[in-house]
Amino acid sequence: MEPKYHRILLKLSGESLMGHQGYGIDHDRLGSYARQINELAERGVDIAIVIGGGNIFRGLSGAAKGFDRVKGDQMGMLATVINSLALSSALESLGRPARVLTSIGMFPIGEPYSPSRAIETLGEGKIAIIAGGTGNPFFTTDTASALRAVEIKADVMLKGTRVDGIYTADPEKDPTATKFDKITYDEIYNRGLKIMDLTATTLCRENGMKIVVFDMDTPGNLRKVLDGEPIGTLVYQE
Repeated sequence: MEPKYHRILLKLSGESLMGHQGYGIDHDRLGSYARQINELAERGVDIAIVIGGGNIFRGLSGAAKGFDRVKGDQMGMLATVINSLALSSALESLGRPARVLTSIGMFPIGEPYSPSRAIETLGEGKIAIIAGGTGNPFFTTDTASALRAVEIKADVMLKGTRVDGIYTADPEKDPTATKFDKITYDEIYNRGLKIMDLTATTLCRENGMKIVVFDMDTPGNLRKVLDGEPIGTLVYQE
């Protein structure tokens, strides 16, 4: 089957990498992600990835405990690099070449990121794993994902979470919450839904970048999204 999207930006949650450990990287979860990503790459899909760092350190949480916010965010950036290196290693163990690109200078750990370098990486048939957030404090990895999706001219931004889409309320707290199959950016604003931070959402909206929010922790869901199956929630601009 021809994939619905040919170039994607996949945003992965750092917290999801913890699995059931509560901290760090669960190797079973990491391996599951790598296998799902590799399956798409075998079909010729261009894949760029941004991973959060919340399984190791979150700058905002650190600031609440007394860390300097700028230094806390810089620590969070380093956490995303650790996760990116782990994913690249897992992919390469499957025979899938991957390149880690960092928004802050970290050679030889990663190569410097630029949109042209990322697009070149995709053209070589490699996975581009873009680490370090935007390279600036006060911006989330959701914002980094939105920015990178626009820069590499992705067809869609896929936001892999532990929830199977966007709901009228938090389904983990409100059992009456109902799921949207699709929703416009305007409705997200009007309802006050927080699928990402406002900067990330606005960046996608202003650039016509579609988002699919889906449950990445269920093996096979990533493939189903690319096959056009009604998985997750599609966010679009009318």
